[in-house]
Amino acid sequence: MALLSNKVALITGSSRGIGAATARLFAENGAAVVVNYFANSEAANAIVKDITQSGGKAIAIQADATNPDQVKELVSRTTSELGNIDILVLNASISFPVVPFVEFNWEDFELKLTQELKAAFFSCKEVVPGMIDRKQGNIIAISSGLSRDPGPGFIAHSTAKSGLDSFAKSLAMELGPHGIRVNVIAPGLTVTDATAFTPEEMKQMIAAHTPLRRLAQPEDIAGAILLMASDHSGFVSGTYTPVSGGIQME
Repeated sequence: MALLSNKVALITGSSRGIGAATARLFAENGAAVVVNYFANSEAANAIVKDITQSGGKAIAIQADATNPDQVKELVSRTTSELGNIDILVLNASISFPVVPFVEFNWEDFELKLTQELKAAFFSCKEVVPGMIDRKQGNIIAISSGLSRDPGPGFIAHSTAKSGLDSFAKSLAMELGPHGIRVNVIAPGLTVTDATAFTPEEMKQMIAAHTPLRRLAQPEDIAGAILLMASDHSGFVSGTYTPVSGGIQME
């Protein structure tokens, strides 16, 4: 049975990696999906083509999730073409330099923090009012295990994702009385384009220290997001869920 039948899902930053895998899995489970992308229209349209050729429903919409006007248009197009948004996945992420703190400059650090939270803030500002009106909704923020277990060179990423965690927790408290659930999924190291810079020896070391003895694939994270998006998790809100093969335990 399709877990997301008759649902409309907006997934920010979903032209590749975890977002793309989530879009495909949501569509397989009955959702109408918006594949939001910043610049890679070819990748986004390829995902939409795969979904529609398999009998699913999806559209690609370009928008910079850190730009309030573009987010407003993104949500407007989504509702006019697919219907009211039932599920919002906050997956847009901002690139950052991986360097020690002593080599970091404030401009890069500030950019990561503000842009990461802008992407979540503006998306929620546009989507939440409609969810409140309908007294139902589901928001899933994609964080990182590094938000609680930092690593060398990742100070900006860890700090930004920690802010996202707190943002989601506060939303869960405020929006719960309106029937809106808000949760955080925190992936461990996942094999995507975004982590391609990680040295192979580092990947092997992390896999060796992971209880399941491997790294995550995007589909592993998408599966956890699907579970949180489904009505089977209908009484789950305000949680932080590591999806790390057991290397991070709560």
